[in-house]
This record gives sequence, structure tokens and C-alpha cells, in this order.
Amino acid sequence: MEPIRPTSDLRKLVLVLAGVAALLLSVWMATGAKLLGATAIGLVAGFALYHAAFGFTSHWRVFLTEGLGQGLRMQLVLIGLVASIAFPLIGYGEAWGLVVRGSVAPLSFGVVAGAFVFGFGMMFAGGCGSGTLFTVGGGSTRMLFTLGAFVAGSIFATLHVPWWRSLPSAPSFGLVQEFGAPLGLIVLFALLAAIWIYAQRREMRLHGKLQSSRQTGSILMGPWSLWLGVAAIALVSVATLVLLGRPWGITSAFTLWGAKIASFAGVDVASWPYWQNRQGWLARPVLTDATSVMNFGIIAGAMMAASFAGRLQPRLRLTPSDMGTAILGGLCMGYGARIAYGCNIGAYLGGSISGSAHGLLWMIAALIGSAVALKLRTGKGFVV
Repeated sequence: MEPIRPTSDLRKLVLVLAGVAALLLSVWMATGAKLLGATAIGLVAGFALYHAAFGFTSHWRVFLTEGLGQGLRMQLVLIGLVASIAFPLIGYGEAWGLVVRGSVAPLSFGVVAGAFVFGFGMMFAGGCGSGTLFTVGGGSTRMLFTLGAFVAGSIFATLHVPWWRSLPSAPSFGLVQEFGAPLGLIVLFALLAAIWIYAQRREMRLHGKLQSSRQTGSILMGPWSLWLGVAAIALVSVATLVLLGRPWGITSAFTLWGAKIASFAGVDVASWPYWQNRQGWLARPVLTDATSVMNFGIIAGAMMAASFAGRLQPRLRLTPSDMGTAILGGLCMGYGARIAYGCNIGAYLGGSISGSAHGLLWMIAALIGSAVALKLRTGKGFVV
């Protein structure tokens, strides 16, 4: 039997649900059923991310400094689950009436540098691309500073994207394109298994046992087990592929938001080289951008989850250190994501489930950036 809620929590829940309904109605009136569906997918993502506490940042932090690899291994499970559906959709989707394109990018200096800077920023901000959104929805006032800086870093990076793209790079390499869906999936599973075995053996050597899994408490009130969280996020990823014809992404919306804000402030963003071929995207209302409405859905979904759990309690007092690290982390993540073809969702998850080698390259570079940041912040280095 669920505990009786205080009246204040019930009021917050009613207000949040009313806000969610207003968001859905606004998107439906502005764009129609397709982006209404994208918003609903975002709601599920935010609800799941919050209750499962599925943050890439925290999982990487304990993996690097303590050798605990459960969170990292669950990321591998997520990639494997989604890729098992994504590879056939990318390879044969047109025959089934579905046009699905993978996220396949060149192996470039921009990916390495951007992912390193992003990983560095994660450890100062205390969140990643998806983590920033669901913690903002959960009531974190500190992460509002991170989100604002994330947007600022994203638009600033567009000034330099043409230069990063001009540097020498290796051609893109996609497992589906090179080997076909079945063999490509086998190759991906072999890579994931190798990383899994390494993480598991390292944890056993350092701790003598594997970290125990958290159990699900309540579907509505949380917490969720990581397994349930992974299942829900995998569903979100697959639904995005089917509905939008591409992998789930987050940070392109931050770039659009930054461009809109800068344009409103009188900056001639449209004249920048990056935006020359993106005039239509820049001119459209934000509610007609699929990634934006999904992001709004993530924030709203996390707000719903926090309200059901009775934990929507924003903390208004922040120290200068809190604000400084939040802003530094956000700026780094915004800049890094834009030059590296995305963040932990768009580049790491989206690239990996597409079979793109840049997804693995992004992960390695971001882990190194995270390790450097942790050494600077805490003095703790990578535990061998």
C-alpha cells in the first residue's frame, strides 16, 4: 500500500500533470500527431531516466575512480538491445516501408577533441546531455545553470565547426554498410562482450565481487532497477527510430535554442557559415523541431517522476562554486557535443546502435576527458 501523500505534494503533482497536458496540447496544435508522438516518447524517457537514475556521468565516475562497472555494463546492454533492432531497420527498413538512417560520422579530430571536452565537462557539471535534462526536470536549480551554459557553448561552437570539419579525417565506417546487418551485429556484440569482460574482471579484481543490483520499488514512485531503466530507454530509442527515422538525439536542439536566443538579441546568426545550409531549420518555430519537443518531454517526464515520488523540492541556495562548476561543465559539453556530432546520446548511443566506429571513438575520448577532469577535481585518477 502506497503511503498517503502530504497535501503540498499532491498540489505539485496536479500542477505538473496540468503542465504536461498543456505541453502535449501545444505541440499537437502546432505540429500534429507525429511530433506529439515524439513529445510522448520524451515523457517516457524523462520518467525512466529519473526513476532509474540512469546517468552516464555517475556510472563513468565510479567506473574510473572505483572500478565499479555495473553502470557501464548496463550501457552496453542498452546498446546491444537497441542495435539488435536498429541494424535490421537500417539495412532492410525500406523493404518494410520504413526509411531509417543511422548516425554514421567520419573518424575525425573533431570527434576526438569534442568527446574529450564533453567528457571533461560532464565531471564538472555532474551530468551529461540526457542527465542535464532529467535533473532539471527533477528540480535541480544548479543544473539550470548547466543547461544555460550548454546552450551557450553549443551556439558558440557553430562559429568553429567549419574549421573542425576542414581538418584531415578518416572516412566514416559503418558496420551495417560494410558487413550487412547480420554480420555487423555479430561484430558489434563481440566488441561489447570484450568491454563487458574487461569491466567485470577489473571489478572482481579490485573488489572481490560484483556490485549488487538495485531492485525496483514502485513503477510510479520509484526507484527503478537499472534493468527496468534500460528496458524503458531501449523502448524510447527504438520508438524514436521508427517514428523519426533516425536515432535519438538531444544537443542539436540546444544549438537551435542558442541560435534563436542570439538572433532575438540582435546577433546575425544566419550569416554564419554553419547556418548557411540550415536557414529553414533556423526559421522554423521551436515546437516544430522534433529534438526540441522530445527534450521538453524529457524535462516534463522527469518532473512527473519527481512529483510522484514526492521529491520535487528545488534547492534555491547555490554557492559560487556550485554555479561556477555548473557553468564550466555546461560550456564544455555544449562546445564538445557540437564538434563531435553529438553527446552521450546522439554520438555514443546513437553512433553505436548505428554501427558507426565514431561511437566507440567518442566513448574512448570522452572517458579520457572524464578521467582528466576527475583527477583535477578530486585528485582521484583511473584505478588500474
